Amino acid sequence: MAEKSFLHPILFVIALSLHLQSAISRTHYTTTVLDVSASIQRTLDVLSFDPQTINPNQQQEQQNSITQSSSFSVSLHPRSSLHKHHHKDYTSLTRSRLARDSARVQSIAANLELALSGVKTSDLKPLLGIANETLLLPEALQTPVTSGEKLGSGEYFSRVGVGRPARQYYLVIDTGSDVSWIQCKPCFDCYQQDNEGLFAAAAGLLGMGGGSLSLPSQLRATSFSYCLVNRDSAASSTLEFNSARPGDSVTAPLLRNSKYKTFFYVGLAGLSVGGQPVAVSPSVFAVDESGRGGIIVDSGTAVTRLKTEAYTAVRDAFARLTTKLPSSSSYAIFDTCYDLSSFKQVSIPTVSFRFAGGKSLTLPPENYMIPVDSAGKVCFAFAPTDGPLSIIGNIQQQGTRVSYDVANSVVGFSPSKC
Repeated sequence: MAEKSFLHPILFVIALSLHLQSAISRTHYTTTVLDVSASIQRTLDVLSFDPQTINPNQQQEQQNSITQSSSFSVSLHPRSSLHKHHHKDYTSLTRSRLARDSARVQSIAANLELALSGVKTSDLKPLLGIANETLLLPEALQTPVTSGEKLGSGEYFSRVGVGRPARQYYLVIDTGSDVSWIQCKPCFDCYQQDNEGLFAAAAGLLGMGGGSLSLPSQLRATSFSYCLVNRDSAASSTLEFNSARPGDSVTAPLLRNSKYKTFFYVGLAGLSVGGQPVAVSPSVFAVDESGRGGIIVDSGTAVTRLKTEAYTAVRDAFARLTTKLPSSSSYAIFDTCYDLSSFKQVSIPTVSFRFAGGKSLTLPPENYMIPVDSAGKVCFAFAPTDGPLSIIGNIQQQGTRVSYDVANSVVGFSPSKC
């Protein structure tokens, strides 16, 4: 009898432990459904798509005259509508994209560090030949826009007509740059340019940054917005200037770095996984006294980069809620991947950006669980960075109209507004 009495407390503790584990497993968290079949199909479609099936005249249909006061929009197309992929499979395409994306992130970090170190553009290159430059009026610009791989890695591009009559050029659209330029010949005072990598097949760059030399500043645009379609689709969208922000936008403070005016920073309080806030100090996403830190919204970077401590916390929270999914090996910059080859659909935890002011943007599942091959390997599309700032990349922006209300210092995110 004494032995049975001794066992009762033990059995009670075991039962209580099992109950608590069960309760924890039933803890409510929000989920969404990832359409694995559709994601895999897009990887096949993008490799087989023939750009020649698109009428080139369609790229001109939405062109408008550009003025410094009226609103206007230009068309946006994924790069597949311009160039047929030369990659043998989606794996090689993905690796190529990620390699160029890493180069992009390094370039952003280097530009910021140069500025914080007091190095000015004029220190790098003397400004010569100003008297011979031609004033380009806004009316001389015609700009349908395209995203592309040969024109860059996940960046988006504008087909710009320069001069009268207009001569067409493809320019990289870049919210991380202020200066717009095209390569001209003859150019007697230029360094030898390397048109591979970020600028392969592009004639130059269209600066959409926050500085005084950027295109929005030159046009005196009080706002601009874009909606980036899935880079593996053949759909189209628009880049718009001076248009009203959608009324249902998720808004956040548009912040500026007093030490570097180019980048568009956003007031981010943190992230949530499964509807639960991830324990990360808001200071991780704030610009410090040196001008480092903070998080920018960038059209040219593909994969969102978070400071290492923030990324680790978000990644771990996501991994804890996906233990039932078959894991797979890491891939390039992605350390959290899954083998979903046997699934048509899977339920995954939601991921949201929580902005200063209390509003949240919940990402579509395909904006953070992306295929890296055509066989069903899918990876969590965030990455860590030890650089001077964090970046919200264009994969996380896909399918969402991002509005930069410069006049009112507000960034708006409007899902499904392409």
